Amino acid sequence: MNKGRLFILSGPSGSGKDTVLKQLLSENPQLKLSVSCVTRAMRPGEHPDEKYHFISREQFETMLAEDAFLEHNIYVGNYYGTPRKPVEEWMATGNDVLLEIDVNGAMAVKQKMPEAITIFIMPPSFQVLRSRLAGRGTETEQQMQARLNTAVKEIAQAQFYDYIVVNDRLENAVADLEAIIRANALLKNYMIHLIDEVKQDAESCYREIDQCL
Repeated sequence: MNKGRLFILSGPSGSGKDTVLKQLLSENPQLKLSVSCVTRAMRPGEHPDEKYHFISREQFETMLAEDAFLEHNIYVGNYYGTPRKPVEEWMATGNDVLLEIDVNGAMAVKQKMPEAITIFIMPPSFQVLRSRLAGRGTETEQQMQARLNTAVKEIAQAQFYDYIVVNDRLENAVADLEAIIRANALLKNYMIHLIDEVKQDAESCYREIDQCL
């Protein structure tokens, strides 16, 4: 059995990565989504263990001491982290895993797992990004400006990713992600088992032919 692959998705707020990821998962239920641990309170509309595991600060720090995270950070006084165990177990059983994290987390995971495939979800333009954020109507002008400032810094890091997917039309962005996943399944590193099987089969056939001569 081939080992599963880890795909890391990042993108600035307003790039539509959550929508793209949701559609990708609905069309490809075989993919596994890594669920992060957080110490902040659950927000309205959120559900336990759907996108986040809501745990106490003490639990998080215990896991931190046990090196149980692939990456972690502190944002507005709360811990966020990617649990190592489920990702490694899924991959060991041949499942492909999706990990949605910011650029700093992506680089931290890439250092620990260099074989991870990184994908940056890019808006078609900065103006579109701004329009999407404004269209939410959930933030003050100051908050939106802070997100835009962060977006500029994150977009500058896109050059370090393996793939760039432009989210102009949802169906096209999802199709591009599916193409990346399919193409990477054909890389030599993930076909070693098949190579060995065919090679052994060929050697067996040649032995049978030699015995008949």
